[in-house]
Amino acid sequence: MARNRRHESPLRPRYWPYWLAVGLLWVLSKLPMGLQRWMGYRIGDLFHAFGRRRRHIARVNVDLCFPDWSESERARLVREHFRAVGFALFETTLSWWASDARLRKLVRLEGLEHLEQALARGKGVLLLSAHFTTLELAGRLLTQHHRFAAMYRPHENPVIEKLFASNRNRHCLQAIQRNDVKGLLRALKQNQAVWYAPDQGKGGRNSVIAPFFGEPASTHTGTHRIARVSGAPVVPFFGFREPDGTYRLVIEPPLENFPTDDVLADTTQINRVIEAAVRKAPDQYFWAHRRFKKRKGMPDPYLAPPSHRRKTETSEK
Repeated sequence: MARNRRHESPLRPRYWPYWLAVGLLWVLSKLPMGLQRWMGYRIGDLFHAFGRRRRHIARVNVDLCFPDWSESERARLVREHFRAVGFALFETTLSWWASDARLRKLVRLEGLEHLEQALARGKGVLLLSAHFTTLELAGRLLTQHHRFAAMYRPHENPVIEKLFASNRNRHCLQAIQRNDVKGLLRALKQNQAVWYAPDQGKGGRNSVIAPFFGEPASTHTGTHRIARVSGAPVVPFFGFREPDGTYRLVIEPPLENFPTDDVLADTTQINRVIEAAVRKAPDQYFWAHRRFKKRKGMPDPYLAPPSHRRKTETSEK
């Protein structure tokens, strides 16, 4: 069903309300950043208040990853996270429609030399990132300094699919669907940097159980496998929103001694890199994703008994 919808024309009448919403977002993208941030935070407050399922998922993740934090600290992080999600709506519209001149004032880039030196090897670069709420805008900001190919997950709604694919094609070298491994390897062979975030991959034969914040997590092994096949160095890249409203983009040196023959050790190393980035801006990581699902032989932490759910939700208020 989802596959059929994805290939429908986005101009069909059933999708006209979505285009109206897109038009509204375009208008809102022209507002001053301070006003966008205020509106985004208010939308995030609504998400937190009424998004019971996502709130529960986020709280479970935060409880698992920060067990040494106090109850009030974890509850505050969940609230701040939903505000970051609300503002991400506006950050995404900026990544699509804002002018280069407007965005140039917002960014501070560190470590571009690491990317350039890695590309000098001639094997392409795996530009490793993760699902932060700032993901789309951070990518657009980087294109002002160095263009790259971008991997993305196709969306079942053809309007949303068209928006993400067309905008990534417009600002990046090309947009590569997540399952298009041949397209990815072709881009690396052409010595392109390929930006991707492997931290929400599905479980299955291409995943292992590796620690994330000390908690067993089903983790995709794609970084290990692609680096072995292509010889491309893996260069971490993350974007953080600063308290003053600007964005700090950080490109780190290529991972050393990577890949090895040990898929678990390599995947654990990837998780450690992402974990270190999350600790720098924990509210900006996407906690409302079931990061600890599909752990064979282990209970699903998101299926908490009702009494636990009531206790958790009460502590958040």
